[in-house]
This record gives sequence, structure tokens and C-alpha cells, in this order.
Amino acid sequence: MTASSAPPDDPARPRRSRPSGRRRATIAAAGTAVIAGCAWAACALLNVPDPVTLAALAVIEPSSVGPWFPSRVVKAPDQPRDLPSRPGTIRERVPWKGRTVPLMDVLAATHTNAFLVVQDGALIHEWQRPGTGPATLFPSWSVAKSIVSLLVGAAVARGQLAETDRVSALLPELKNAAVFGQITVRNLLDMASGIAVPENYDPRRPLTGTAGMYLTRDIAGFVRDHAHLAFKPGSQGRYRSIDTELLGLILARTEGRPLADILSERIWKPMGAQADATWNLDRPGGVEKAFCCLNATARDFARLGLLVADQGRAGGNRIIPARWIERIMTPARRAVDGWPYSAQWWHAPGGDDDDVSAIGVYGQYVYINRRTGTVIVKLSDHGAEQDERDTLAVMQAIAADLAAEPSH
Repeated sequence: MTASSAPPDDPARPRRSRPSGRRRATIAAAGTAVIAGCAWAACALLNVPDPVTLAALAVIEPSSVGPWFPSRVVKAPDQPRDLPSRPGTIRERVPWKGRTVPLMDVLAATHTNAFLVVQDGALIHEWQRPGTGPATLFPSWSVAKSIVSLLVGAAVARGQLAETDRVSALLPELKNAAVFGQITVRNLLDMASGIAVPENYDPRRPLTGTAGMYLTRDIAGFVRDHAHLAFKPGSQGRYRSIDTELLGLILARTEGRPLADILSERIWKPMGAQADATWNLDRPGGVEKAFCCLNATARDFARLGLLVADQGRAGGNRIIPARWIERIMTPARRAVDGWPYSAQWWHAPGGDDDDVSAIGVYGQYVYINRRTGTVIVKLSDHGAEQDERDTLAVMQAIAADLAAEPSH
């Protein structure tokens, strides 16, 4: 109907006025508030971080996540132990996916934030991307699993734990003895628990498997509620972050204090860490995410590598039992997802008998070769589990090259 043919207003019919600009803004704001309120309520109901945090986690780089979660400080000693440095050179070209390319091309292609090489106890190469430096705290992601292993080894040596101990006896509050009564500390160490929590990093399924454990504000409740077995404990090796989280809960229960405090006393201070680290928690004052999320400097990750390379010693003092280092260096009976594995440490397929690695998602590595005396730290913002074999091949080539030098 055109304007010229419109009927005259009917005074008996109520007129419907259009909202003013101010009123439209008020309605829009009210609608937004309702949506936001629902989002906050949903997060509270699901017991995950608030919508602002979830939105940030969806877009920021993996190396920036640490400050978005509550954390507990891992205190460093008042006086750090010096990490010696000396002039040294590493090969400028490395093998990469069937070609030989400049090392810096590999670091760029794998979105590297820090790359350190330590040879015979001395730092000979250190590169960090602009905007970071020796004081920057980088997240460990699953490198933390290997650190938890060192704490377990120390507890076993003190007689506080045994690898044959069953989870149900150590953590009776988890209640499901039919499941946890079958799982031993050894099963957890070697990723053979059989617990059916998939290792999911898909942002489209943020509440499934490991992603759900990463976001929950009640890790103990998550573990208790996911007491289901996919296979008989000990019969297979399958990478599951929940195995490490259980080890963290066991350590905290055994010592009666938080995991961050245990790490500070047992390793961080004795090895002479240069800086306080932080360990992210499920909620303020809560439980450490033992399977990930230790935030530390690149040089302190190198110190951890040196600790293993030097048979558990730092500054002439034994911190980790030599027997536990041998436990780590000896692959377990069952491979994990096709890779030799032992006590939360990886052995590269076809690698040197004396090399072992702590590996974290998004490209975090602490590579150790005891035979060549090499420790390499690489911290990155790469794909979830991308190029791991190729990256380790680069580190193996660097270590072999250093070992072949006349001075070594």
C-alpha cells in the first residue's frame, strides 16, 4: 500500500509508536545483559571459568594463558645457582622434512618463542623472540608431567610411595574402588591406567576429555566423576593427562601440602632456579593442574634438563635418585601411542638410547642426551601435536654435531 492510498488514521484505534533511539539502546542493553547473565550462569553451572576468560582463551596464543588462571607460586631460592655460559656454535642448517634448511627457518615455521642449547653444563646458545627475555615465564603445558615424575621418584626414594600402591588406598575419597582399586602408581607413571578420558584439544569440544579437565574449577570432582575404564589397567599404553593429575593428587595427599610447595622444596630451590615459577590451579586456593600449566623461565626449564642429564644432581648435590633417572631412561614394557615411554618421559622412535624428552602440546620441549651432554629447550606456539618427530630430529642432529666436535 503506497503512502498516497493509506487510509486516514482511525482515532478509535490505538497508535503503536516506534521506540526512540534511547529506548532502543535500553532494550538492546537489556537483551545483552540477559544473554551475558545466562552465559555467566551457564559457566557457573558447568563449573568452568567465566565467559570473559573463556573468550580470551579462545583467541590468545598458548604462551599467554598462564595469567588467565589462578596460580600458586613455586618459590625459588634466595640465591640462584649460576647457569654457566661459554662461547659456542651450533649448526646453522638442520634436517627438516627431508630437506636441509636454516635452523632459523625451522624456528620461524614452528612459531618458536625460546630456543636454548646447553652443552656439557654450559649455555652455548640462547635465542628468544622479540618481546620476551630471560625473565619471561613460559607455560610448560605437558612438560609438567615429566616434572611430576621427578617428584614421584623422590617420594619413592623416601619410602612415601611405592609403584605398587593402588590409587584407591592413596585417595579413598575417590570412592570408586572397582576402578581405582585396579590402578597402581606404576600404571599412572607409564600412561597405562585405562581411564577413559580422551586426550582432546579440539576447541569445538571444550568440555570433552582433557579440555574439560583443563577448564574445570573442581579437578578432584572431575577425576572422581570420570572413573570409567577403556581397557584393563596395565594392558595398554595410552596417553592420558588424567593419569598425571592423579599422580599430583597423590603427591599432595602423601605430603599433606600443595604440589607447588613440594616442587619448591624438593627441586626448585635445590637446583638453584633463577626465578619463582607459578603453577596454575583449578580455582583460587585450589588444586594444581599437575598435567600441565607450570609457568617458568626458559633457563629454569634448561636447569631441569641438566638435572636429568647429570643423573639427578645439581651443584654437586643429589636431588633425584639415580635409580629414578634410570627408570626414566629405560622404556616401559608398553609403548604409548606408538612411542617408547617411561615414567612420564618420551623416547623418540629410533632415537639414541641416551636421549629422552619432556614434551608439551603446542611445541614445548626439554630434550636431553646424556651421551652427548646436550640439553635443548624449545618453547613455542605451534600446532597442538604438530611436527614432533621432525622437531626432535633437529635436536638430535644438533646434539650429534656437538658431540662430534674435537673439544667433546
